[in-house]
Amino acid sequence: MSDFQNPQQEPGTERRLLLAFAITFLIIVVSQFLMKKYGPKVPDAAPVSQTAAQAPVSQSATPQAGGSQAATPVTGAATTSAVSTKQASTESETVVENDLYKIRFSNRGGLVKSWVLKKFDDDKGQPQELVNFTASAKYGFPLSLFTYDGNLQSRLNQALYVTSVSGTLQAPADITFEFADQDLVVRKAFHFDHSYLVKVETSVRYKDVDTQAYPAWPSGFGDENNLTAYGASQIEYHTDEKIERLAAKKVTGANTINGPFAWVGPTDRYFAAIFLPDDPQNSALVTLHSPLDIPKDADNPRANETVKVGVLGAAVGDRRGPTSQHLYVGPKSLEILEKIPVPALHGVTPDLTGLVNFGFFEIIAKPLFQWLKWTYHHVVANWGWAIALQTLIINLVLLPLRITQMKSALKMQKIQPQAKAIQEKYKKYSLRDPRKAEMNTEIAALYKREGVNPAGGCLPLLIQMPFLFAYYSMLGAALDLRHAPWLWVRDLSSPDPLHLLPVCILISMFLVQRMTPQGAIDPQQQKMMNIFMPIMLAFVSWNLAAGLCLYWSIGNVISIVQQTVMNKTSLGQEMRAMADKRARKAQK
Repeated sequence: MSDFQNPQQEPGTERRLLLAFAITFLIIVVSQFLMKKYGPKVPDAAPVSQTAAQAPVSQSATPQAGGSQAATPVTGAATTSAVSTKQASTESETVVENDLYKIRFSNRGGLVKSWVLKKFDDDKGQPQELVNFTASAKYGFPLSLFTYDGNLQSRLNQALYVTSVSGTLQAPADITFEFADQDLVVRKAFHFDHSYLVKVETSVRYKDVDTQAYPAWPSGFGDENNLTAYGASQIEYHTDEKIERLAAKKVTGANTINGPFAWVGPTDRYFAAIFLPDDPQNSALVTLHSPLDIPKDADNPRANETVKVGVLGAAVGDRRGPTSQHLYVGPKSLEILEKIPVPALHGVTPDLTGLVNFGFFEIIAKPLFQWLKWTYHHVVANWGWAIALQTLIINLVLLPLRITQMKSALKMQKIQPQAKAIQEKYKKYSLRDPRKAEMNTEIAALYKREGVNPAGGCLPLLIQMPFLFAYYSMLGAALDLRHAPWLWVRDLSSPDPLHLLPVCILISMFLVQRMTPQGAIDPQQQKMMNIFMPIMLAFVSWNLAAGLCLYWSIGNVISIVQQTVMNKTSLGQEMRAMADKRARKAQK
């Protein structure tokens, strides 16, 4: 073992090792260079071009029958790039319902094909359909999306969305529609509860930019089956200042109105689709107005007998892009609307009762309606008889004004000869003559001496007129009278089918005119009034709501009874005698 030497101890060993490492390293470097230059070439991986990555989804991207969405690799790529899509393979429907409505969604466009109100009937006795199928097929179904880009709008409303649930759902429930392709990502989410309110959330991202795409109710309502119904359509909204009601003639298609809006949407006489933005300050309204041909006679439609009407709609959303809001679709009933909360906005009532339009005389009309409703629920359970009872009470309350009017008319007739003598005295003077003013002074002195108030005959009538107009607007806005029967009338909100009430107005008005002494009126003029006034009023009332005609007819009948009694009093007999005397004098 002593003869064996450790290599590490042998002289020159370290130099030889370093030389061996250097030669080995040099051989490796030279061999790599020679192999790269003269050896066989390794084929490069095909690069993924930008054009291929952005190419439209081909037929290979279509989801298979067993799935609703697919991630499609680009043809020719080395599994390093893919276009993610989300779309359904077939069209399907989802139904959502509660005790108030039944809504049928289609995943094509993620929109509503049917919106039925279970507690309201149409003219045929079927649950009321609020979707106007004719107009919607042409201009868009409810909850479709409106954009300022027509091509994009078509894509949004024709795409097959992936639904979160399917089948029939009972509220409370949620449903989501989603769609995505190479440059478009869309999401529509809805929440339903036990009320008429629906939570609506939508977002559209196009070419990586949030895009304005507003949920819409574009094509009127399903109860619009005649000219009168279309004529009642409006776009209504409540800003922080007041309520605006835009009739069809004031609505321009695709016109944008910026908020703030507490609530906004299309309405007709009895129903509404109202959007309540979560962010009123940044909300925007796009008004929609489209032409539609409808039959002149809805009961007997004929292709060659149509009339053009305007269909109103609205799209409402957030100007910044994604939209969050509630949607009220239901009746314009005070009892229901007062329970619908409205986003806080200065000067805005906290509910939706402003949708019921009682007109200029709302301060009188609204209490009248509450009184009529109380009468229906507590006195007589028929709207027709409730109207009759209320009409009787109103006429009894106004009876003192009627007596005052007759007394004033009698006094005017008594001094008529003296007043006429004064007028004859100053007849020769022109209107510019200073002496003409003396005539007015003498007539005023005559009125004062005899205790006559020239306005005494007009004032009672002026007091009655607001009640008449208020009752007219109240009956026109009362949803409760819709399809309410009374005797032969099936619907007090529609014209009398037999037109017996307008005929009653004609006869009763003629009798009232004949029975009321009008001694101060020229006999020929009085004769004209007695004939043409009743005919004109009957013509006006021919197609008015039966409830209003009932009020008018009963009011005239009560007037006949009142006038009969008053004509037997000394005041009435004196007025009749003076009227007869004037008539005999005029015939000579």
